[in-house]
Amino acid sequence: MNYREVEVAGEYMASLDNGADWREEIESLADEVEAEAAWFNAMGAVEDAEVWFYDQDDQEYQSVFFDEPLEVAACVGNVAWLDDERFAHTHAVLSRRNGQALAGHLNAGTVFAGEVYLRAFEEPLEREHDAVTDLDLWL
Repeated sequence: MNYREVEVAGEYMASLDNGADWREEIESLADEVEAEAAWFNAMGAVEDAEVWFYDQDDQEYQSVFFDEPLEVAACVGNVAWLDDERFAHTHAVLSRRNGQALAGHLNAGTVFAGEVYLRAFEEPLEREHDAVTDLDLWL
């Protein structure tokens, strides 16, 4: 297990811009408040979504695109440095009109409406390649 103590640098509430990309909006917020690292929760709706599932055997992301309006019933993630840029590692549970749930790594989605709570930390977190999982993790 890898862990560290973090000091809170600030807490922020934001509404995401209609038509923008969901993950990029969170990264922009973190950039604007100069968050070295952060944890976030969010909810709202998207007009479409690209969801990734990590195949642990093949060690590759499988992408699925949903071209339909979806509720963002729950969204959680963290912000860390990856290749000298802030990256929002974003997981979400999305729901269809009939209540069917879809979930996974939310790579992209066009914002219809969104609200985010972001807790920024003083200490930076940097993602590095982990040979066992073949993922970029903060270690």
